[in-house]
Amino acid sequence: MDSTLARRMLAASTEITKAALAEEDPGAVLPLVVRRAAALAEADLGLVMVRDEQDNLTVEASHVGPHAPEPLTDPVGSVLSPHSAASQVAHGGVPVVVDDLIDDPMTAPYVPWALRVYGPFAVAPFGTHERRLGALAVYRRRGADPFTRVTVDLLTSLAAQAGLALVLAEGSTARQRVAVYQERERIARDLHDVIVQRLYAAGVQLNVLDRRIAADLDPADAKRLTEITDQIDQTIAEVRATVRTLTSSDPEQPTRPPDLAESLRGEVRIAGELLGEPPELELSGNLDDVPVTVADHARAALREALSNVVRHSGARNVLVRVRRTYEGMLLQVTDDGCGIPRDVTKRGLRNMAERATAAGGSCTIDSSPDSGSTVTWQVPLAAT
Repeated sequence: MDSTLARRMLAASTEITKAALAEEDPGAVLPLVVRRAAALAEADLGLVMVRDEQDNLTVEASHVGPHAPEPLTDPVGSVLSPHSAASQVAHGGVPVVVDDLIDDPMTAPYVPWALRVYGPFAVAPFGTHERRLGALAVYRRRGADPFTRVTVDLLTSLAAQAGLALVLAEGSTARQRVAVYQERERIARDLHDVIVQRLYAAGVQLNVLDRRIAADLDPADAKRLTEITDQIDQTIAEVRATVRTLTSSDPEQPTRPPDLAESLRGEVRIAGELLGEPPELELSGNLDDVPVTVADHARAALREALSNVVRHSGARNVLVRVRRTYEGMLLQVTDDGCGIPRDVTKRGLRNMAERATAAGGSCTIDSSPDSGSTVTWQVPLAAT
């Protein structure tokens, strides 16, 4: 290989490697690979073909030279015969070169109609020995000079180096995505464990303050204090929604719904930190197969019920009972506090009832200043 050709080869490989490592999707570099291969081989057409999960070889990118005859149809998207020369090279790893596609018995039976305007043909394995991605092929118009051994060696070297760059880029991209996901998890954890808890505590303190000075407040100030509490509730809901978004897209695993039992324990744990004494939690039955929408409703209902206990009841003992039965799911929160004050906003209680109705169930609330409150939220579930 002369020095000029070697410099061109090095420049093409460097450009492809930089592009592959810079792209979020390494596959987006394939058009660049095929352009550089066609230029180095002085070919009229270049094709890069990639193996899919079913081991089929599909044309993913093409490049037609400025003076070449156009293919009869666009070859991109074509699936090659498993007996074609390109398929054999993709699997076997040995390059193939022929003087004429139509005349050579190795290629003649498998030449796609779109490529019958070409003659000289060379194809090299694309990828590494451990990771064979596909094949890289170049063509010249019929009647042109065949590809020399030097050209085939050049094509083989470029295909190997470009394939290695893409394999390395895929690994780098995967690591970057995992790092991003881990950072998202950390942020979500901080939001849930720190920000939500502080907002929750601020809302509780405002409610306590409201009850203490209610008689001294004029209606406008009382309304303003209620609005502030509602805004805190809304902010908590928005932060929780952000947490769900941050933790819902693991790039390396299929999306899975959050563990219902564990998230219910988390709600009870937060309420316990604010009450000073953790509620007792009874879980019975298998919650793993509760539909995602019902699970979301159940989490929100428990959150609202515990919020009412923390803010209004003054309870010393709280029992949370969650039971999955053959017919459905029951969630019950019982406390020995002062009951739900008549003048407290009923928005949260209405939300609980609406969620139960949306899931085909019901929500009942028994409240007394003497015996405390019991919230019973239940929905039917299909038998499994």
